[in-house]
Amino acid sequence: MPRCLVVLSGGQDSTTCLYWSLARFGAANVDTVTFDYGQRHRIELDCARAIAALAGVPHTVLPIDTFAALGGNALTESAIAVQAGVEADGLPNTFVPGRNLIFLTFAAALAYRRGITELVTGVAQTDYSGYPDCREATIRALQQALRLGMEWEGTLHTPLMFLSKADTVRLARDLGALPALALSHTCYNGVQPPCGVCPACRLRAQGFTEAGIPDPLLERFGGAAA
Repeated sequence: MPRCLVVLSGGQDSTTCLYWSLARFGAANVDTVTFDYGQRHRIELDCARAIAALAGVPHTVLPIDTFAALGGNALTESAIAVQAGVEADGLPNTFVPGRNLIFLTFAAALAYRRGITELVTGVAQTDYSGYPDCREATIRALQQALRLGMEWEGTLHTPLMFLSKADTVRLARDLGALPALALSHTCYNGVQPPCGVCPACRLRAQGFTEAGIPDPLLERFGGAAA
């Protein structure tokens, strides 16, 4: 059985991907990696650590502080308020340019060093919030670049690519991931209980509502957002 490395942000999608990987490759063959990139909602680092511990898989945190130095987005600068909708360039102000490209490149380098050929990420084209680095064409092009650039016979798996948020919730339920989702973090404002009003909270709530499944994170905090 091949080994796999899951990019685990501590959020809903990456947690679901972790449990997809456990079912596909077996716990003994799954590693996780989380990136400390100077994100304002740093609580996600603790969430990722807790989720990996619950799943019983190794967890590595890699520091990448360049995104914070670049600035210009609401996920790394506390002075920029998270906003719904798009900016003048057509992208949300939560878009961190190049983030998924850099994350997956570093993850592939780590996988290469560990002899891992399967890399799993939770990007989704169906609800990608306007982020161009979540599209299938981007991921396939990056996979080819990584294979050529490292002479690495790796595969980038994107099990959520064409699922709706409701479908992702149903998949998490079927995989037994709901207890782990109680430990996850989605809120762009970095608070627990989640704020319930930022775009990420609204998208998560919509998915659970459409799936007809209570959000275990909200149940953990008494059933309501902040």
